[in-house]
Amino acid sequence: MQLSQVVNVSEQVAATRSRLRKRNHLAECLRLTPPALRGLLVNYLTGHLPQGRIGLGPAMLRQAASGDAAVEPSLALDEVDDVFSRLAAIHGAGSQAARRDELGRLFSRATEPERQFLLRLILGELRQGALEGVLVEAVADAAEIPADEVRRAVMLAGDPAPVAAAALADGRAGLGQFRLETLSPVKPMLAQPAEDMASAMSALGEAALDYKVDGARVQIHRVEERVKIFSRRLNEVTDSLPEVVEAVLALPARSLILDGEVMALREDGRPLPFQLTMRRFGRKAQVEEMRQKLPLSLFLFDCLHWDGSDLIDRPALERFEVLAEGAPETMRVPRIVTADPAAASAFLTQALEQGHEGIMAKALASPYMAGNRGAEWLKIKQTHTLDLVILAAEWGSGRRKGWLSNLHLGARNPADGSFVMLGKTFKGLTDKLLRWQTEQLLAREIGREGHVVHVRPELVAEIAINDIQASPQYPAGLALRFARVKRYRRDKGPEEADTIDTVRQIHLNQLA
Repeated sequence: MQLSQVVNVSEQVAATRSRLRKRNHLAECLRLTPPALRGLLVNYLTGHLPQGRIGLGPAMLRQAASGDAAVEPSLALDEVDDVFSRLAAIHGAGSQAARRDELGRLFSRATEPERQFLLRLILGELRQGALEGVLVEAVADAAEIPADEVRRAVMLAGDPAPVAAAALADGRAGLGQFRLETLSPVKPMLAQPAEDMASAMSALGEAALDYKVDGARVQIHRVEERVKIFSRRLNEVTDSLPEVVEAVLALPARSLILDGEVMALREDGRPLPFQLTMRRFGRKAQVEEMRQKLPLSLFLFDCLHWDGSDLIDRPALERFEVLAEGAPETMRVPRIVTADPAAASAFLTQALEQGHEGIMAKALASPYMAGNRGAEWLKIKQTHTLDLVILAAEWGSGRRKGWLSNLHLGARNPADGSFVMLGKTFKGLTDKLLRWQTEQLLAREIGREGHVVHVRPELVAEIAINDIQASPQYPAGLALRFARVKRYRRDKGPEEADTIDTVRQIHLNQLA
């Protein structure tokens, strides 16, 4: 199979908004792919390199792509995978030069569309609409298996690639190999946002309400004295969290799978900023030293397996009861079960006053399901909005090709009237808004740098954010977290945009 075939289907998927057409394109490609390459194809179409991070930065990639592209496609898919495996294996003295040479040879044989695909794949920016949910449905179509069965297998496997290979090779029988197993990570269940507490309670009725703590998601497995801890992305992080290992070994169970978060707390029990927790998460060096400086607390909220009993298909209320019986209250996220809107609102106020993000509302009858399908878990969070100026924008790719999409956002510096960049966002933009902002930004263009169009700082947008975090990446040392466009403020000029002082105050309030 040629790389150009993968690029073509990626472009077809990106070019349509129809979920059915996306599924059809993907399913046809899966049927035509040789069995040995189906897992690799799934990884590429969902934007994942099987080799993981392989030490290729933007500068090296720009250099590799600076020469003339090939005129005709010649790269086979398995050839490309072999190159990435060799790149991942390069270490030690002279490794940068060796990587540069290997990458240069690959890019010299790639056509321009293939180069763009590989660049986005390596950088984790392959936004083509072939998200995992669509691809799972395409696998089900190609294998003629109910989509729910494929989804469940992907959840248990933690990876769609082997599930696709098994389903296409052996049909429903092939999915039987994927079971809940301790010490093997499971894809996590996720939540959808709710407009407010009233809408969440209206949708769920009686529900379990949890504090939404702003920590790092963990999935904890134990068999006898062996413990493994996995991150939200299913990377193992056991060695960096010794206090979590100790806490789990103290529980009265010989085998378990638990879902929760770890978070750094102040002495008064209020949460420290998320980025401080992340200083501990995944760390391999100076673990004990950092543990003393920045201890982490565990907040469990779900139980998938307890002492030989699989609970993943049981109703949420039953899973929660098993967790409450086995884990001490100090180790569990604060929770109430209620159908009373007034009690729910009071619980939300309590969570916010204690410094947490908000509330998670969970349907009591729901089994554990990977991803955020349906509305069994809803999140209600406090958000901030800032009126920020557009400083530049990047040309979009895939379905957004031809439109200026990723916006560079800046706050006003009242000292000199300049603008301080705080981050980027491409979220919250409808097709209508993309067309409008492209016209408006091009009319204000003052220069270009590669795919970035710099503009006069005149347009103001209302930007919703979760919080502000410390970041050395931007001039003020601060960055927006989870920024998305709510609307353009056509009633405001840049002189009315929020100031960098306002942004700093929000950040200080979070630390207080």
